[in-house]
Amino acid sequence: MKFFKPTKSTDDSTRVNKSRIPNRLNILFFITFLLFALLIGRLVQLQIIQGDRFQSEITSGDIKTETRNVQRGMIYDSAGKPLVANNTTRAISYSKPLNVYPKTMHSVATDLVKYVAIDDEATTSSMLINFYLAKHEDDVKKQIPNVNKITDDKKLAQLEFDYVKQHKLTENMSDQQKKAAAIYNKMNNAYSLSTIYLKTKDVSDEEMARIGEHQSDLPGIKITTDWTRSYPNGDSIKNVAGTVTSQKQGLPSERINELLAQGYSRDDNVGSSYIESQYENILKGTKEAINVETQNGKILQRTKQYGGKAGDDIQLTINSKFQNHVQDIVENAVKSGSGNGNPLMTGGYAVVMNPNTGGIYALAGVDRDNKTGKLTTNSLGPLNQTMVMGSVVKGAQVMGGLRSGVITPTNNTLTDIPIKLAGTATIASIFNQGGNNNMVLSAADALEVSSNSYMMQLTMKEAGFHYAPGVGLNMPVSIFDKLRSNFNQYGLGVKTGVDIPGEAPGFKGGSTQADIGKALNLSFGNYDAYTPIQVAQYMSTIANGGYRMQPHVLQSVRGRGKNGKLGPTRYEFQPRVLNVVPGTKAQWDIVHRGLWQVVHGNNQWRTGRRLETLKPEVSAKSGTAETITNGAETTTLTAASYAPSDNPQVVIAVAYPGSGSTNEGFNMDSVKSIYDAFWKDVMSSDEFK
Repeated sequence: MKFFKPTKSTDDSTRVNKSRIPNRLNILFFITFLLFALLIGRLVQLQIIQGDRFQSEITSGDIKTETRNVQRGMIYDSAGKPLVANNTTRAISYSKPLNVYPKTMHSVATDLVKYVAIDDEATTSSMLINFYLAKHEDDVKKQIPNVNKITDDKKLAQLEFDYVKQHKLTENMSDQQKKAAAIYNKMNNAYSLSTIYLKTKDVSDEEMARIGEHQSDLPGIKITTDWTRSYPNGDSIKNVAGTVTSQKQGLPSERINELLAQGYSRDDNVGSSYIESQYENILKGTKEAINVETQNGKILQRTKQYGGKAGDDIQLTINSKFQNHVQDIVENAVKSGSGNGNPLMTGGYAVVMNPNTGGIYALAGVDRDNKTGKLTTNSLGPLNQTMVMGSVVKGAQVMGGLRSGVITPTNNTLTDIPIKLAGTATIASIFNQGGNNNMVLSAADALEVSSNSYMMQLTMKEAGFHYAPGVGLNMPVSIFDKLRSNFNQYGLGVKTGVDIPGEAPGFKGGSTQADIGKALNLSFGNYDAYTPIQVAQYMSTIANGGYRMQPHVLQSVRGRGKNGKLGPTRYEFQPRVLNVVPGTKAQWDIVHRGLWQVVHGNNQWRTGRRLETLKPEVSAKSGTAETITNGAETTTLTAASYAPSDNPQVVIAVAYPGSGSTNEGFNMDSVKSIYDAFWKDVMSSDEFK
């Protein structure tokens, strides 16, 4: 019998392998447990132990918007010539970092004045003290008793300030230090991440090189560009264009809250007057915007949000060549008038406009100091100089009589006689002071010879008063409102709506029963006061048949062009009718015929004969108003006209206050010169002759 050695069965081997698996799983589970424990511990540390710190870091992060100015839009004349342009110059700027220390800004300001010539600027004692404290605050703080017990920062700052002041620690500052103090003041007042200009004129190549060489010592200082307004086609437009504030001036104080709410910075350039102000939103453009991501006071990254857009250009109705000619004509008229026996003359003003659209071709003016004789350009005088205009307004008075029915196109004859009322001096027409030239006049004839008597008789009829020589004037005070309501419809005595800020409304005299006699003066333009542009609007309303047009200087808004040329049109100004003076063709024909006869009639007393040789033909009305200047009797010479008479294209109104006599005629002579310039500079007269 054969015996075999026993071996391990397969079942035993399987049992051994199976016994090892739970051990490995146990190890794996244990490792997993440790990992979860570590994770939980880390979460506890992050959320509970260090949660406040990380939350603080999260909330300390921020995204700020840094803005940079863009170039301002240009202003062009009606012919496409630049009236107001931008001159680009080198500039030195400072971009204020986040959380910059006063001591750092003190160092930058001190170093900068070593390398750059800074103009002397006014410094206050406060500026000098703050500059001193920026560097020496720690030393000053040590001198304050019980400083460690002071927890109010404002109180501590005031104590430090008072200490420097009381001990006169800034008295021995050098001129260089004072300049640095002025620079420091600008830097300190700037907002974080904002850019301000420290020098905008005459930055030399040497100064640029010095700044580049010491750039590491001048954090935030950069060489950049700035711009200023220039006037390539003469300064006479400067009055009308207005001004733009400089970086030094900053926002106008009277509008600062309004502009800050619109997103301006305190030192931004902004149109502060007239056209620059009126069309600020068009000219200013849109600033470049850069998102600055910060955390814990440090800048992480900058991302350009918007590349910025330069301001749009605007084109005016004003023709620059013609504007300069009109300005010269008015100046010469004032020189001639004041030098010819009129030493009290106070100036001269002219408006030229399109009666069909309201577009202004020229605004010219000169103020004269009648003590020194000095002339000062005031192109806005036609908008803000108020004066009694005289007979120039009689066209509206005649139309008022026609519309009220006291005269009609077929029944409008009255006799010019001196008006003699009880208790008052006689009031008469210039040509009939003594009653030796009594004459029968139609309404058109009354305009031709400028009859004061005719206008007064219309007023008395409208008031229901039956005139007889020597009787007392008995009219209701409502006649003032009636006359003024009529004049207002033409623009006399109310703002014209011109798109330039600063327009004067005119002036109304007293309207009580005690003033009732002045209603007669009002009827022929010798009581209330108006502006030259109101007279121009009035004559335009007559010229176009009753439509009171809004005067305007804006012709269009243009996109940015290239090489100084006009860009594409974005907006075209549309003529605006403010109101319509109702009247039949027959009524308007009376007034139009009368104004034509002023120049071309046959009566020896017509007042516009100086214009009769002009082609195309002109219709006009002159005016002489009795005034007082420096206690002496003077006159204001005026004129308003349109041409061509049968197809009006242009209205001219002029006024020369403070003249010494009524027969100089330089008011009409200046109108004649302005017409000659208009047909040469602006429009050809060939098709109208």
